[in-house]
Amino acid sequence: MSGRAWRVSWLDLLLAAAVSLTGVVESYGRAGTGWERVSEPALLSAGAIAAGGMLVLRRRYPLAMLLALTAMSALLWAVADDGYPYVAWQTYSTLILVHTVGSAAPLRSWYGIAGLAGTLLAYGRMQTLPDSDFAERMITAVFIGVAYTSGILLRRQTERTLRLAEQNARLELEQAERDRRVVADERARIARELHDVITHNVSLMTLQAGGIRVLLGKDRTRDRERDLLRAVERSGRETVEELRLMLGVLRDPDHPDGPLLPSGLDRLGELAQQVGQAGLRVDVRVEGEPRALRPAVDLSAYRVAQEALTNVLKHARATRAEVTVEYAADRLLVRVTDDGTGPASTVDASTVDGHGLVGMRERTAMHGGSLDAGPGPDGGYRVVATFPLSHAAA
Repeated sequence: MSGRAWRVSWLDLLLAAAVSLTGVVESYGRAGTGWERVSEPALLSAGAIAAGGMLVLRRRYPLAMLLALTAMSALLWAVADDGYPYVAWQTYSTLILVHTVGSAAPLRSWYGIAGLAGTLLAYGRMQTLPDSDFAERMITAVFIGVAYTSGILLRRQTERTLRLAEQNARLELEQAERDRRVVADERARIARELHDVITHNVSLMTLQAGGIRVLLGKDRTRDRERDLLRAVERSGRETVEELRLMLGVLRDPDHPDGPLLPSGLDRLGELAQQVGQAGLRVDVRVEGEPRALRPAVDLSAYRVAQEALTNVLKHARATRAEVTVEYAADRLLVRVTDDGTGPASTVDASTVDGHGLVGMRERTAMHGGSLDAGPGPDGGYRVVATFPLSHAAA
C-alpha cells in the first residue's frame, strides 16, 4: 500500500471507536473471578484500545496490523494470570482486518499470498481460545472466509470502477479531439469555398473596370478616369493573386480544378435528384418569397441540406425525406426531415467525410445562426438550420 494513497477515513475512526468502547465495556462489565469472568479488566481494556488503534491504520498497513493483533492476542494470553475468556472485540477486530487484507492486493501477488498466510495464522490463533469446540471452529471459519472473500470482491469492484472511469475519460478526450478535427476540417472547407467566391467576385469587378476603361475610348479629357480604372484593375489582379497564394493551399487536393462557383440553394433540385437515384425520395419545398443571398450564406445553407440528406441516406434507414427552405423577413430556415428508423447518430460528428452535426453547427454559427437536431415529433429525424438575414441579404 502506498503512503500517498492512504488517509484516515471517518469509517476507520468509527470502527476503531466502536471496538475500543465495546472492549472496555465488555472487560469491566464481566470483571470478576470464575467462569467466563475477566480477572484483569484493565489489561483487556488496554488490548481493546490497542486493537482500535490498529483499525485506524488498517488501510495503510493491513497485513502488519493483522499480524500485530494476532501477536497481541497471544501476548495477552501469556501475561494474564489465568488467561482470559472469549472476548467479542478480538473477533470483530480480526474480521475487519481480514477483510482489509483481502482487499489490499491480488492473491497472485506476493503481498496477496502473504495476506492469505496471515489470515490463516489469525484463524489458527482464534482456535486456541478456551472452550472452542468443533461447531465454533466451523462458524469462525465461515466468518473468516466471508470476510476475506468480501475483501477480494471489493477490490475487484473498485478496480473495475477505476478502469471504467479511466476508459470514460479517455473516450471523452478522444471525442473532444474528433470534434476539434471536424471543426478544423469544416473551417478549411469553408475557407476553400470562400476563396472561390471572393476570387470570382473580385475577378468580375476587375473585368468590369477594364470594360468601362475600354468604353471611355481615347478621349484626352478622360485620362484621369482611365488611370483610376487601370489602378482598380491592377489592385483587383493583385488581390486575386494574393488570395490564390494565401488561400489556394486550402483547396481540395482531390479536386484542384473544381468549379469556381460553388453550389447554392438554387441547386437543391439537382441534389434531390442525385439522392433519389440512390433510393431515397426527396421532396423540396420553398416557403416565402425567395430572395438573393450573400454567396457565403447561400452556400452554407446548401451544404447543411446536402450533409443532412447524405446522413439520412447512409444512417437513417429512411424511404422519404423532405427539404423545406423558408424565407422569412429576418431569417432563412432550412429544415430536413425523414421517416427513418435508424439511430439518433444520423448527424453524429463521426459520419463519413468527417462532417456531421459539428460541421453543420460550425457553418450556421459562422453566420450567427443556430442548428437544432433531434428526433422529429412524428418519428424520424429532423435538422433545422436558422440563418439570420439582417446582414445576409445581397
